[in-house]
Amino acid sequence: MKKVWLDTDIGGDIDDALCLAYLLRQPACELVGLSTVGGEVEQRAMIADSICKVAGRHIPIFAGADRQLLPSDLYPTPGGAVNLSLFPHDTHFRKYEAVDRMRAAIRAHPHEISLVGIGHLTNIALLFSLDPEIPTLLKELFIMSGVFSEALEQSLNMPQDNWNAWVDPHAAAIVYHANVQHMKTFGLNVTTKLVLEKQEKEDLFHTDVMRAVESFGSPWLADHPMTFHDPLVAACLFEPDLCDYQRGHIEVDFKHEQKFGMMSFCERADGRHVIASAVDRTRFFEHYFSVVCG
Repeated sequence: MKKVWLDTDIGGDIDDALCLAYLLRQPACELVGLSTVGGEVEQRAMIADSICKVAGRHIPIFAGADRQLLPSDLYPTPGGAVNLSLFPHDTHFRKYEAVDRMRAAIRAHPHEISLVGIGHLTNIALLFSLDPEIPTLLKELFIMSGVFSEALEQSLNMPQDNWNAWVDPHAAAIVYHANVQHMKTFGLNVTTKLVLEKQEKEDLFHTDVMRAVESFGSPWLADHPMTFHDPLVAACLFEPDLCDYQRGHIEVDFKHEQKFGMMSFCERADGRHVIASAVDRTRFFEHYFSVVCG
């Protein structure tokens, strides 16, 4: 049984909710806590709590950092919150509580907690800055971020598409400079292979939990495809062979405005960072469906 803490900006892209549904259904997962990050964090916590309640689970949930480390006009909001009235949820969440709770959980269970970061990394950077010993006390840190593809980096939507690093590059730089013994990163070069068309799994949203996921993700799905960025990160905690990997070193650009958040990877046998380099799409979806729909 793995002890997992999920740090998420749930409420926008549906993939965060798809990831949470997986962790709630994964029999080998003990979800010890969940924290929200990035604009209206209290409502994001309510969305997460709604999904957990539909699943019949009581998970400790804490609202985290509402703003980036440095002043920014960018303030993302959770579009999925428009459907909160459809589901029971607690409303007592307060901003900026998450870091203290994460710290307490990791210190109570040294070398046991797998921290999964699927939003921008402000909460985790604050945690590492507050208590520099914490990175050495984690079992592992799995992150959805980065591009790691020259072709994708030439896209007109870069660097913004690298959202989790671009929205708070200083936080990303702090996290990637920390002394975490086991860190894996899953970038767009791999996760963009996991687009699922509705006709490929028409019964995906037939359970109560998945209907809640679809409801909170409906504003996103109105204008975007469904891509399983974040669920891949969670699935690889339990089935690492779903991906191939490379070891090396990651640097995050936080100095040049046109490259904010760009993550460069240099392959090195002695590197501290591991990135996913390929994914078995068929095996991933078979695994995901077996857990969530089984």
